[in-house]
This record gives sequence, C-alpha cells and structure tokens, in this order.
Amino acid sequence: MNPPLPSRRRALAGGLGALAAAGTLGPFAAGCSAPAASASGAARLRFWHLFSGGDGVNLAKMLDAFGADHPDIDLEAVTLQWGAPYYTKLGMAGVGGRAPELAALHLARLPGFGPGTLLDPFDLDLLAEHGVTEKDFPPDIWRRGRVGGKQYAIPLDTHPMVLYFQTEICEKAGLLKDGKLAPIRGAEEFTEVLRRVKQATGRPALVTETLGAESVGGWRLFSTFYSQTGGKVLSADGKRLVIDDAKALRVLEWMASMTAEGLWVRRVDALGAVGVFNLGKTGFLLGGEWEVTTFKTNKVPFSMTRIPDLFGRPTAQADCHSFVLPHQDDRGGAPNEAAHTLVAWMLKHSVDWAAGGHVPAYLPVLDDPAYLKLDPQSEYRSVLEDVELDAPAWFNGSASRMWIELGDVFSGVLTGSRTPRSALAEARERIRGFLDTPNPLPGAAS
Repeated sequence: MNPPLPSRRRALAGGLGALAAAGTLGPFAAGCSAPAASASGAARLRFWHLFSGGDGVNLAKMLDAFGADHPDIDLEAVTLQWGAPYYTKLGMAGVGGRAPELAALHLARLPGFGPGTLLDPFDLDLLAEHGVTEKDFPPDIWRRGRVGGKQYAIPLDTHPMVLYFQTEICEKAGLLKDGKLAPIRGAEEFTEVLRRVKQATGRPALVTETLGAESVGGWRLFSTFYSQTGGKVLSADGKRLVIDDAKALRVLEWMASMTAEGLWVRRVDALGAVGVFNLGKTGFLLGGEWEVTTFKTNKVPFSMTRIPDLFGRPTAQADCHSFVLPHQDDRGGAPNEAAHTLVAWMLKHSVDWAAGGHVPAYLPVLDDPAYLKLDPQSEYRSVLEDVELDAPAWFNGSASRMWIELGDVFSGVLTGSRTPRSALAEARERIRGFLDTPNPLPGAAS
C-alpha cells in the first residue's frame, strides 16, 4: 500500500510513481536537464526512494520537517515502485549521468551498481562539516559502503529478522521474566519453548512466511540460521560458492522438523503470517522488524526481541537502507551540497525513522533517550553488531533474484514439498547459475 504523500510532493510522486508502476517512465525522465536552482533561487534536490506503507509515512513527515528547516533547498522526493522496477530505473539513470542528486539503495546491492560508474562517491569532508564521520557507524556496515577507497553508500539503518512474541500467550506458557522473554539458548531449547506454547494454546506456536509469489521468507530464515553456524554461502569477494553442506543440512533439517511436528504454521504467505499473529492465533512470529507499526496500531499485546542464538552465533539476516549519489556528469555545486545536507540531517533525526522498527545505523542515536523510550523498537538494538549481510555480488541483496529464487527453494523445505537434501542441491545449482551470469546492468561490473 502506498499512502498519500504531503501535498507539496503528491503530484510529482504520484505521477512518476504511476508511470514507474506501469513501466512507462523513461530512464531519465525525472532528471533530464533539471536546473541546479529552482525559480525561487533555492538549490534543487531530487531524491528517489522506494519507501511506501509505514516507511513512506515516516519519511514524508521527516522530509516535511527537513524542508521547514531548510528553506534554501527545493526538495523533490519521488516514490518509485519497490523492488526490481526501482533498481532498474535507478541503474539506467546512472548510466545516462542524468540522475537525481540522491537516492536510497539497499546496501547489499551496492556491488551490482558499479560504484564509480553508476554511482558517485560521497564527499566525506562535506559530511564532516555537518558532524557526520566514519566513527559514527558500526565498522562492518560502514566498510560495506566503501569501494576502492571511496565511500559510495552511507547507511541509514539495518533491518534484520527479529522474533515477535505475544506477551499474554508467553506469560500463560511461563516464558516471561520481568515482562520480557526469558533467554533461549540453542535449537533444542527453542524447540521446547515452542512445544510449551503449543500445549498452552492448542495451535502451532510460530508463524513465518513459508510460501507465496516471489516469497523470500525461506531464504531469510535459512540465511539467519545458517549464518549462526558460521557457514558462508559465497566467498568474501562474492565470486565463489563455498556453502558447507553439513552446516546447511543441519539447519534445513531442523527447519523441516518444525513444520513436520506442527510447531510452525506450514502453509502461509507473508501477509497471511502477519494476519495470523495479528489475531493472536500463534505465540511467535519470525519476520522483518517493520511490522511493528501494524501490531501497535492494532493494539496487539506483543513485544519483540532478537532471534535467539540457536546454532552457535547470535547473528540475524539483514540488509541496510543507505543513501547513494547516482552518477551525474556534472555533479557538484549547491545541489550536491544539498544532498549531503539531507543525508546528515536524516541520520541525526533517525529516532523518527526508528519508530517504524528499523535499527539506526548512526550510533549516537542509539543512546538518545528518545530512542531508548521507543518500546519495543529499542529492545533489539544490540543486533546492529551481529547482522549478516549478503556477500558482495551483483545478484545479492533485497529484492534480488537470488532472494526470490532461493526463497522458493527453501520454502519447499518448510511446506514439505522438498527434502532438505534436494533443496540444498537445487540451491547450489541456482547459485552457480548466478555466478556464471554477467551483471545485466549496463556499465556495472559483474
């Protein structure tokens, strides 16, 4: 769902968004021959993003506040269709060198966007003038935005898989301690917790996305638990398949056993999983943290926590929203300074962004009393140091073909249509296919 945007941006966002959804927006339509300054003399700043729903509402409010604080900047925010349509248009805009001044990008997709060709580097001295420096970010996440010694992405947040739980159900099952979920250590203990919830309710204890068109839930679950074993799917440079069969099978067999025993809902898509939890029909939900606004709006008695360490490490699959500078042949001057100004302002005001569930990447915000008061959003903030991003490869990252294809493969393990061994063999085959395929974006490295 795309909520209405504030009036000063509605025409632009709605018109271009509709064309993007229909596939008729030319690759350079929003950026062609745009002047550096508006008729009023303010610096022109065009910002493309893919945020809708709760994200879009939060962002619209923040951009309105930024506009009020910066009357010298004429901000034009364009909401484009989430997923492949967005990334295709963003890449093509960079090819032409007539792109917007600023855009949003999932950090794990950076390698596929030809830093230095489709993207321009940030001016770190200019960011530092606004009080934003490298030390303000987790080192691993910051490094993922750096290529060839230049910074091409500035992280805004991380959005990991988390564990939602119904407080009333868990209290009935004796799983709460001081109102919080008691610590869970290991897969066997977590399985026993699920059995206790099922015994208390008479229904499956946990729901998660297990099927659906372009479903990615199976991949995100596998990636989370496989990363906890210390296993890697690709080499550090993203060029070789290095999956550990023993570790992968250990995870897949456990996932299969959960639905086989009736502890997880077997067949449900992403929206259905949210609905099941929303109605209090299960004790737990494994999913993305952005659903927090849904459950708070519906006054569900719930809380959230990090996914427990089941296989040896407390990691969780994640990606990060980040800011990038799409390539412009004549980047510089007031519009480029305005882009850096907006990035720094968004980071310093990311308490407002965190209300939607995302964990701020800007470390000073994590100690902000306003953020610490966000309940339950601040409960899982420590996961920032343990997120597992995809290896750097053009076919990885949010909305990528790898997520969708491997999501389909591993969903079969949850529904019972594939055995763990057959799913692993199929996953290997599909990953090899990606490795053998050049990056289809013009101008981008493979």
